[in-house]
Amino acid sequence: MFQPKLTVITIVYNNVHDIERTVLSVLNQSYENIEYLLIDGASNDGTLEILKQYEGRIGRLVSEKDKGIYDAMNKGLSLATGDYVLFMNSGDEIYASDTVEKIFATQPDADIYYGETEMFDENWNSLGQRRHRTPEHFTWRDFKFGMSISHQSIYIRRALTEPYDLNYQLSSDIDWIIKAAKKAKNIVNVRMYVAKYLMGGMSKKKHRQSLAERFNIFSKHYGLIPTIFNHVLIAGKLGLYYLKHRKTND
Repeated sequence: MFQPKLTVITIVYNNVHDIERTVLSVLNQSYENIEYLLIDGASNDGTLEILKQYEGRIGRLVSEKDKGIYDAMNKGLSLATGDYVLFMNSGDEIYASDTVEKIFATQPDADIYYGETEMFDENWNSLGQRRHRTPEHFTWRDFKFGMSISHQSIYIRRALTEPYDLNYQLSSDIDWIIKAAKKAKNIVNVRMYVAKYLMGGMSKKKHRQSLAERFNIFSKHYGLIPTIFNHVLIAGKLGLYYLKHRKTND
């Protein structure tokens, strides 16, 4: 039976309200071959005290100041020893207790596994599926119209990964996934919900900076002219989406 080692990395800073949900969604998995790394940015709101309650079940707990989200993620990557890596950041959850087990049962030895994400608001009410539907067949080219797979819903063979580019403060995860997908030969759609995502991260709070970074990333990987053209299409589709849903809600 295919039972690779999965390293799950959670980064957190001052999120006492949500962190325990995330931790338990990992620790309560039926799949046993999981290495869990928690990278805390020297929280002072009670988060660290919650994490220490589970220290005996965590592979590694690091609590120290960092230079931002992706610096913390790089710390986690540098400590990872699993065959695959998954980032499940504070506030998000692995979808169900048997999710990891089901993912690795779909097909052995893929380079990347991916699935669908359910969105939740700050009160943990379901908002349904992401607006960007997960592609039936995913390649690195599928991000040209936006991030069609959430970071929490993609399991990547660790050997394909590189450190996050710290030149991007909000969207380096897109660049990271594209780089890995370019190297991948076997990418598997598990065709099920695999993660729950809490809306309202830094990319939402600093939306303009996030968009600028995404444009630069897409231009680097897909070319400037195609990226400009694709963004015109994205704007048009977004306008139609909101127009349709406004009419539906009226």
